[in-house]
Amino acid sequence: MLLVTGVSGGLGRLVAERLAGRDDVVLGTRAGLPGTRLVDFDEPGTLPEAFAGVDTLLMISAGYGEDDTVVARHEAAVSAAEAAGVGHIVYTSLSGDGDHLTYSLPHRWTERRLRRSSADWTVLRNGLYAELLVWLATPDAENRVSGPLGEGRLAAVAREDLAEIAVKVATDPAPHAGRVYELVGERPLGGADLARALDAEYVPGTLAEARAALAASGAEAFQVPMLTGTYSAIAHGFMDGTGVKNDLRELLGREPLDALEVFATAVRQG
Repeated sequence: MLLVTGVSGGLGRLVAERLAGRDDVVLGTRAGLPGTRLVDFDEPGTLPEAFAGVDTLLMISAGYGEDDTVVARHEAAVSAAEAAGVGHIVYTSLSGDGDHLTYSLPHRWTERRLRRSSADWTVLRNGLYAELLVWLATPDAENRVSGPLGEGRLAAVAREDLAEIAVKVATDPAPHAGRVYELVGERPLGGADLARALDAEYVPGTLAEARAALAASGAEAFQVPMLTGTYSAIAHGFMDGTGVKNDLRELLGREPLDALEVFATAVRQG
């Protein structure tokens, strides 16, 4: 039996759609929605029942929160999976070039925890989503992309591709035991590329301006440095995918989706 957690989120929802109707798959949500198991990493008491009878766990990272909160969630999940006798844990992590991001620590901690686990494991190091660029580079009212991306580029990857790979690995995990896969886009995108795709002008602002705008937007306190740090890492050339061996095409078995087209479509659809 395969259990997929976090199916109410973007990546999890896409995974769930691909696995719909299979009698060897169960889906988990924090809300315990109809047709799913209650799987709440913040409530470890829900986990023994949730993991009962599970052979493979596709553990979609629960990264919304401060580092200590996320680490506690992931420790609870891995420990409960071990206690339940889960044989293989597939974890969606963050790409290796993301080590400069403020939110990389819980991912790397979880990877270390899995290496100490009694279960087999596979790590899918996902690059930043093409869809994330909607938050970073949507044109303003004057049709200008003003995010502080500088001359940097992001090896963005479509969530659809990552969901397809997660399903492929989780439904046949044995060949992937002990593997860490880097999954980033093949064509890094800069601010000028994003603006051109939308017939907009690229006029990058500063990190200070972005931080002030984020703080005034009602974002959670921990989200402000997260997003500002993401801008900075891209602008200073750390997220263009050149620092990792990309396994995306090999695992897909086809050409990846065009991240620029995914971004532009997402912006136009609002």
